[in-house]
Amino acid sequence: MISKKMVGYVQGSSAIRAMFEEGKKMSALYGAENVYDFSLGNPNLAPPEEVKQAILDVLHEESPTFVHGYMNNSGYEDIRQKVAENINQKHGTHFETQNILMTVGAAGGLNVILKTLLDPGDEVIVFAPYFGEYRSYVSNFDGVLVEVSPNTVDFQPNLEEFEKKVTAKTKAVIVNSPNNPTGVVYTEKNITALSNILRSKQEEFGTSIYLITDEPYRELVYDGVSVPYVTKYYKNAVIGYSYSKSLSLPGERIGYLVIPSEVDDFQDVVAAANVANRILGYVNAPSLMQRAVGRCLDAEVNIGVYDKNRKALYNGLTEAGYDCIRPDGAFYLFVKSPIENDVEFCNRAKKYHLLIVPGTSFACPGYVRIAYCVAYETITGALPKFKELMEEFK
Repeated sequence: MISKKMVGYVQGSSAIRAMFEEGKKMSALYGAENVYDFSLGNPNLAPPEEVKQAILDVLHEESPTFVHGYMNNSGYEDIRQKVAENINQKHGTHFETQNILMTVGAAGGLNVILKTLLDPGDEVIVFAPYFGEYRSYVSNFDGVLVEVSPNTVDFQPNLEEFEKKVTAKTKAVIVNSPNNPTGVVYTEKNITALSNILRSKQEEFGTSIYLITDEPYRELVYDGVSVPYVTKYYKNAVIGYSYSKSLSLPGERIGYLVIPSEVDDFQDVVAAANVANRILGYVNAPSLMQRAVGRCLDAEVNIGVYDKNRKALYNGLTEAGYDCIRPDGAFYLFVKSPIENDVEFCNRAKKYHLLIVPGTSFACPGYVRIAYCVAYETITGALPKFKELMEEFK
């Protein structure tokens, strides 16, 4: 008999993954070229050539025992130092080796830091809409997820409600910008205001509140938009980063945590994070990928491809009568459903072989997420189908 907690997890299993699996079945029935799968944020761009070459060079040049062996739970010291220097160069920070912990992607990093910080009953605040797996990550350590209602005007964080929901039990806040599912980048003004609220609440309650940022989409921004680096605005900030999107390596599970020396109880937090990395079963981040990314930290995917998709999909959908925010980052459109029931709308879309994800999965009913990290031909083929779908509701 499985655990009661896992019964709940199974029943609430990811709608995104379920739609992705359904897409594979539909492709087998109708042909992949006749199915328009916008369900999963799975990059369709190949990794930069530098990454492939770096992997080959590591295998050819470095000792097999070294490359494939264990290391410090935080990761290779020379790689951590390179990562710290790269961040400093890009963002004008002053991190050192001790501030970097290599992780099994951003998801692994979030679980490590939540394991490090949470006692049962501690509250973690998230801003809707948010990546649904946060519910499970917080529940893994018996924390309590507190949702802030979505601001559907521009999908910036609802700070008025946020301030009211910070309590003496608040241990952490998770921010995801560029955001999944909206593609919105939180402005410097709002990050500053959020930080001011947290400082005030820490003083009021005499507690430490950690601001955790989930940043797999940091490099995927358009039109010259910049993403604020939160450690510059708030000292109790922890950065979770992944190379999954920036280098098109989602299956390789490689990322890092930044734990600044300024955070409260720094030495204890770092020591606990190292232990959490081990006892959660990660042990350490993948050895080969640490060595590889250390050689190509400045490599980039061609985000011009995503930008072309973004413009084509946004323009095509708005011309067809859909209402959506123009995204500044990531590779998602968050579109208002023409009917109140977003789940029903997604089901109706399947009739046209369109696979999209209901906003209910992101705690924002009445909307749907469309991932445009797909072939351009998928978008051009799908737009007439989206138009036919909309005609059903006019």
